[in-house]
Amino acid sequence: MLMYQVDAFADRVFAGNPAAVLVLDQWLADDLMLNIAEENNLAETAFVCRSKTSDEWELRWFTPVHEVDFCGHATLAAAHVLVRHFGETGPLQFNTRAGTLYVSVDGDGYELNLPRFEPEPLAALPKEIGGLFGAEPKSIFRNFENIFVQLEHEAAVRGFVPDAARIATLFPLGLAITARGEEFDFVSRYFAPGAGIPEDPVTGSIHATLVPYWAKQLGRTDLSAYQASRRGGYLRCRQERDRVLIRGSAVTFMEADINLQTRGIDNR
Repeated sequence: MLMYQVDAFADRVFAGNPAAVLVLDQWLADDLMLNIAEENNLAETAFVCRSKTSDEWELRWFTPVHEVDFCGHATLAAAHVLVRHFGETGPLQFNTRAGTLYVSVDGDGYELNLPRFEPEPLAALPKEIGGLFGAEPKSIFRNFENIFVQLEHEAAVRGFVPDAARIATLFPLGLAITARGEEFDFVSRYFAPGAGIPEDPVTGSIHATLVPYWAKQLGRTDLSAYQASRRGGYLRCRQERDRVLIRGSAVTFMEADINLQTRGIDNR
């Protein structure tokens, strides 16, 4: 069975966020997909299968620990594989747990069209991570899958040393931190150790909430963002009525033939 590994939100290998992608003729068993994701030990492994009733695609994502509801970078990786290796021209429509996602070819990159998830204000940090940041956060909010914390300035985001054990107790929630940027409109980092992701290099899904948050703070809808992980990634973002558009590039790092014969599975 052929599997691709793609560096998403990157214009060269060894940058951005790696994701594995398998394009299926029919769905594999859930436990097998989870085992493949665990074996890959990447933040996400994406499984894509064409809908039986239309030209749309069904898309699911697995971390090494569980199936997730929403992932942006592995959606970008899946679209890249379909365009570059399967001859699809786009725009592509993916049906997912998070709703309908669209990806179109945008020059030498891609544009993700994601649902917009409004930030829900919180009065205080969850008790699991109380006091984690030293200074009082400027703002705390959440969406359906993450806690978001705005820190005082970009240096605080870049210099933050995560306590993985405490952050893991938020599971199934993850933790995103953000601040007003210096070179970019805003910066962020993302941690989900409970899901097997100590720090995610570049996370498309958190921007479905960060973009409407910062659009309101800054009074404009076109924004530049940088995820300040070790690998790092630049995202060009735009807010629309009920959607968030994110532009980014992707490159294929690897094509691999994975061996499932020991599971009694057709390995073609």
